[in-house]
Amino acid sequence: MTSTNTEGGAEGKALFAQVQFLIVQTDDLRSDNAAALAKLLQENGAQEVSPPGGEGIPIEEVTHIISTTIDFPDYDAANEALKSVVKPDWVHASITKGRLANPRQYSPDPRLFFSGLVVCCADLPSGDSDAIIGGVLAMGGLYSGAVSKMVTHVVALTMDSEKCQTVLAKNLKCKIVLPHWFDDCLKLGKRIDEGPYCLPDPEVLRKRPEDRITEISRPDLEGASSPKPNRLPTPSSSPANNRRQLTVFRNKKVLLSNDLELGSRLLETIEELIVSGEGSVTGSVHRADIFICHYRESLDYRIASRAGKHVGNLAWLYHLITHNKWTSPMKRLLHYPVARHGLPGFNRFRISLSNYNGEARVYLENLAKAAGGEFTKTMKEDNTHLITAHMVSEKCDAAKEWNIHMVNHLWLEESYAKWQIQTVSNSRYTHFPTRTNLGEVVGQTPIDRQAVERVFFPQGSDTDPSMEGDYVPRPMAARDPNAVSSRTANASSPAPPRTTTSKDVPFRSSQSGVPTPKASKENRRHTDGAFQTPAPSRFVSEGKENVTPSTTGSRSAKDKAVAKLHDLAPDIALFEKERKRVGGVIHGRDRKSSEEKALDGNRKRSASKEDDTDTGADEETRVAKKAKKAKGLPPATMRLALSGYKRWVGMARKEGDEKSRLREMGILCVADSASCTHLASPRLLRTVKFICALAHAPVVLSTDFVDDCLSENRLLDPEAYLLEDIEGEQKMHFKLSDALVRAQKNKGKLLRGYSIYCTEFVHGGFDTYKSIVETNGGKCALYRARAGTGSMLRAGLDEDSDASESSQPEKVYLISGKTPEEAKLWPKFRQMVEGIGKIPIVVAQDWMLNIALSQEMHWRDDYALTEKHIVAEPAT
Repeated sequence: MTSTNTEGGAEGKALFAQVQFLIVQTDDLRSDNAAALAKLLQENGAQEVSPPGGEGIPIEEVTHIISTTIDFPDYDAANEALKSVVKPDWVHASITKGRLANPRQYSPDPRLFFSGLVVCCADLPSGDSDAIIGGVLAMGGLYSGAVSKMVTHVVALTMDSEKCQTVLAKNLKCKIVLPHWFDDCLKLGKRIDEGPYCLPDPEVLRKRPEDRITEISRPDLEGASSPKPNRLPTPSSSPANNRRQLTVFRNKKVLLSNDLELGSRLLETIEELIVSGEGSVTGSVHRADIFICHYRESLDYRIASRAGKHVGNLAWLYHLITHNKWTSPMKRLLHYPVARHGLPGFNRFRISLSNYNGEARVYLENLAKAAGGEFTKTMKEDNTHLITAHMVSEKCDAAKEWNIHMVNHLWLEESYAKWQIQTVSNSRYTHFPTRTNLGEVVGQTPIDRQAVERVFFPQGSDTDPSMEGDYVPRPMAARDPNAVSSRTANASSPAPPRTTTSKDVPFRSSQSGVPTPKASKENRRHTDGAFQTPAPSRFVSEGKENVTPSTTGSRSAKDKAVAKLHDLAPDIALFEKERKRVGGVIHGRDRKSSEEKALDGNRKRSASKEDDTDTGADEETRVAKKAKKAKGLPPATMRLALSGYKRWVGMARKEGDEKSRLREMGILCVADSASCTHLASPRLLRTVKFICALAHAPVVLSTDFVDDCLSENRLLDPEAYLLEDIEGEQKMHFKLSDALVRAQKNKGKLLRGYSIYCTEFVHGGFDTYKSIVETNGGKCALYRARAGTGSMLRAGLDEDSDASESSQPEKVYLISGKTPEEAKLWPKFRQMVEGIGKIPIVVAQDWMLNIALSQEMHWRDDYALTEKHIVAEPAT
């Protein structure tokens, strides 16, 4: 690319007249490319700044730093000085536009994960298009209204749009992706691979959610997966180092901390490598440029951190030696020193992993241990968290059954990076794109410097010599992911002590890990020797001149109440967790059962005995209390779903009491028809619960069974109460016993391979038929005759990957009502289906209900809907 030549020439030469730049050479921007880029800038009026002595960046002199990464030593200083750090593309884009481009759109900061993208939308609804454009611009990308060579991604629902055809006709090197990709990236806050979202055959629509997802290998995490490396690398282990001498320590002074516990021979070898890398070893933290330690606790650590020196651990030092290339110690979590006692509150967690492999798995294992949690290779019911890369595994199925928190690795990484337990209710931590292995974005979370500074080296922590060796940082208020509410969480935390300076009171470690001021007679004694009644409050905010004395003594009562609530917080959190579980202590209702009353009694009796116990009760205590609560109940021999049962209508208290009685007999009432072994109903019904339950072939009983069990207060023989409804069988044209036999053979796959659409205003609602279709193994989609509906069908919504092409159903169904509004959709539906060579059939809802009840595919002519069946809407 050459310099611009506008009319007169002077304007083009002055494009970069105010730019003073420095180019950071990296693997992606080597010397020859850097020289060509510098020449291009200078031809357009820019001035190149040379680093003093060939090292470092003169921050005061430059206006722009050109780099493909933010991973260079002076980035933090440049960022604090508000200097623009841009990619080389910024130069070319500015010349093309004839004006300076926005530096934000060309930032190498990985947090702007759409940087470098130029997006064009094709035939999307205006609301969707605006949302995508806004997200792309916010995350560093650009938008183009027309397709051009600059466009990197075209967002479309089908390949039929004019813009997609232009891409194909001109053979442009851009990707055509579904809008789902942007949605998943923005939900995660990370850029994932767009491969599964690329048209014309996107994997996210072609594959089923339960299909196997490809494993991801992450060799780039090698050397960053453990804070304690087990071997010393040599420069020769990197191919790049065979061609040149080790130079990463050039003009750098390195201090090695005593807490590394290095043997004399290993220490001597490391020092030789540093010296051979044109660096030097020093014994003073004030003269050092780099400080290597293992723990975040020494005075040298705080002095080096407060002075802005580079602080890393031995794994980071080995990484520099291996690759002979600078990287920030805060870029990877385990390249930074660890805390000796872990993250406060994290020791209560038992964590297991699923679907991560190789270096990514080792990295997450070590990260969980560094945070203070307990890692288990096998998962048991007492595990608290399962960290998984996607939802397809036996561990994930077990976690759902055991009500274990399932999160992705971002929860662990960000809890450690921010040094604060993140809540599992954050949707970022529970989002799993259907065809993406999240192992591809492991290790991209950096240390949050501000959070670490607040906790481990706050202002003034580097000046008091008395703090050396026994400084324990004040932990940030941990947000328990199992907390009931923000109000409960705040109430359960004790009030902070009065703020003091390090000169007044040196910090001393307490058994709980929270720093407490060293007691002194001066602190305990009143300053003027006079006593006041009542004593003024010790919790006076700074700058408050007048204090109104309290004569009620309410402060003591409040403290006791807070302490009591703190003691009960773990039990409250466990109760809330059980309440939400299907079949939990009160079956999801906000009222007390007999089991809860007994549990409340136990809590009251034990409260006085637990005043002196540790407020952070561990998971073992929770499990023990849970087992104690359930002790005495017989195992559930029957999981009973009820449909059309009128006994408890409008009587919530009676329902709770009688369900508890049934549970004591071994009958567990469940709301989920998929998990029931028995179904009780007064007669044959066409309710969603009844129809969906039939697909799982339960034992169908009369509701008289429930009434008689409650009357006699014992478990009766269910075989004596099998449902018989001859009149209903004649009316619905099927026999219940035959339907149950067929259901056992179908195994929930009656509609497997079928694509069934449903109108929005069909009687009963779309969600009703969606539940029925999916329970029987089919796929159901809402049909509104909008762009993109056909692409789902073409991509294989009706295809079964385990079935042959010849066995695929040739008919595609639309469940519809008979209103004129719905009838307008019929011609468009027929045109769409015929366009892919299949047979469209518009049916009434009775077709779906009857085949689901009878558990067999059959046809009657009165199921089909044609224009003669349209019923005019009544006049309003």
